[in-house]
Amino acid sequence: MKQYQDYYFRKAKAENYPARSIYKLRELDSKFGLLAKGIRALDLGASPGSWTLGCAEKIGPGGRVLACDLKPCAVNFPEHVVFMQADIFNPIPEFAQALAELGPFDLVLSDMAPATTGSAFTDQARSYNLANAAFELACRHLAQGGKFAVKIFMGPDAQTLQADMRKVFGKVKAHKPKSSRSESRETFFVGLEFRGLPAGPEAADSGF
Repeated sequence: MKQYQDYYFRKAKAENYPARSIYKLRELDSKFGLLAKGIRALDLGASPGSWTLGCAEKIGPGGRVLACDLKPCAVNFPEHVVFMQADIFNPIPEFAQALAELGPFDLVLSDMAPATTGSAFTDQARSYNLANAAFELACRHLAQGGKFAVKIFMGPDAQTLQADMRKVFGKVKAHKPKSSRSESRETFFVGLEFRGLPAGPEAADSGF
């Protein structure tokens, strides 16, 4: 796999972060105020660990971060971080228990991305599946007023996710960070002011 030695890659190495993605999180935080001292955050697709480190630094030891990924993570996280190697489509009991014990969360983040195939249609469909799984998890484990940021490859399915998010968040924004590579189809949807799942007939119609 080609390694891009770009500005953000070099900057991440100089600042001791595992990946350039830390600057995407910083830009999203600066624009939407995602992170604050003492909050509880759930970080999905955490490996190699840059977003989790960024969360832990901004949240501080008074908060908690629960991070998970299919892949292992070699970073030595601070004590207020719990990392688990887990599959959100088939969660291990320990992860389900951690969600219950550490939640509800003030913030759910997802930088999950599929292994790309070279087919834009296939890659976008797989990205939507991951983003939608993160969204459903967020709906179950976010606190009232909570925030959600999720990566998705833009395509026809992205509009469906955006519409579903508008049912449960007061505000939904789309943003592509400057540190995203120009050729990348990724963008981030950010949900603010979580209202909770709709009740009654509206919930049945919503698909939740």
